[in-house]
Amino acid sequence: MLFWLKKAVSYWLMPLPLCLGLMVAGILLLRSSRRPRAGRILLAAGALLLLVLSNKQVGAALLRPLESQYPALPEFAPGATLPPSLAACRTIVVLGGGHADAPGLPATAKLSTSALARLVEAVRIARLLPDATLLVSGPAAGSGATHASVLAMAAASLGIDPHRIVQIDTARDTDDEVQEVRRRLGPGHPFALVTSAWHMPRAVALMRRSGLDPLPCPADFLSRANADTLAGDWLFDVSGLEHSTWAIYERLGTAWARLQGKI
Repeated sequence: MLFWLKKAVSYWLMPLPLCLGLMVAGILLLRSSRRPRAGRILLAAGALLLLVLSNKQVGAALLRPLESQYPALPEFAPGATLPPSLAACRTIVVLGGGHADAPGLPATAKLSTSALARLVEAVRIARLLPDATLLVSGPAAGSGATHASVLAMAAASLGIDPHRIVQIDTARDTDDEVQEVRRRLGPGHPFALVTSAWHMPRAVALMRRSGLDPLPCPADFLSRANADTLAGDWLFDVSGLEHSTWAIYERLGTAWARLQGKI
């Protein structure tokens, strides 16, 4: 029950539902003869907030503090000596990012943009660590295949030996994934943790608080800037709104974890 309550509350605090809710409430109050001024304020606030959060620069500015906390794993030349922290990892943990149960598509095409970016980074690391196990996570969204199984199929199609892949298909969120990783690996076993760069700070904090030893290997950077500022970087579109949404979602998730004493 607490899981679904958390999901419901967080949904209505996301930019699009929140702004639309404010505007609908404003329209209803405008139609009432008792509080027209409050209605105009809510309608204007919802529209203005939606406009601001849809700006690309605003979305990037909200994401950048999250994505800059852990650097990306650099490229390594063939035969190069790996950093000791990476060489010590015997497991690569990929946190779930969602997929679509679309018949007829290959597993890589079923993955969400975030999930695919995470998996590609995990495959890159797996080629650097040929003896490491690839641990993929994610339950089924309905009656279809689990997210973990889709990740496993996609990893195999990208050249990873299926015998190296272990699936966690019961973890519904990051909290559950932390508990599953702890149960399977336990403290004192360093592992490469792959998730989106904007999600990495919360994931690392949860795992370290649980006594785990993750090496952050972020992927799916969304706030990366062009070398030169372009006019299009200042536009308003759905990508700006999406980036603002992820930034707010992560901060709410972190606040909730702190309230529970998990961070």
